[in-house]
Amino acid sequence: MIKKAALALGGNLGDVTGAFKTAAQKLEAAGMMNIKLSRFRRTTPVDCAPGTPDFLNAALTGGWAGSVEELFAACQSIERESGRAAVHGINTPRPLDIDIILFDDQIVNSNFLQIPHPRAARRLFVIAPLAEIAPEMIFPDTGKSVSDIFKILTDLS
Repeated sequence: MIKKAALALGGNLGDVTGAFKTAAQKLEAAGMMNIKLSRFRRTTPVDCAPGTPDFLNAALTGGWAGSVEELFAACQSIERESGRAAVHGINTPRPLDIDIILFDDQIVNSNFLQIPHPRAARRLFVIAPLAEIAPEMIFPDTGKSVSDIFKILTDLS
């Protein structure tokens, strides 16, 4: 069965635009179907050390026939191929970060993976690009759509 996956892309080192485009190609080669990629947005770092360069952020959606764990492994492999260290600090500069935000209507809580992504619904830099390409997707833990969350976040800012 094909599941709809929503991913957040971020990066702030090197050719981030190229890394995003390459990531989409590699996800397709790994089996992701019907990929949609949002516009790229430059954003100010959130919860990062002072002096951290601005980020480029985007969202990507597509169909995935495998498990969420297989998608996670593919994303980690693509990150490493882009130059991101396998072991890295939280909120540190990076050439590419790929987070699984939603995976169909699944809720996953394991030692290495939480879906929906635990901070996604509080971060406009994640929700804004996702609202552009998948406003109808639902956060199964709250029942709210991406467009509902986008409205809440933009009303707060």
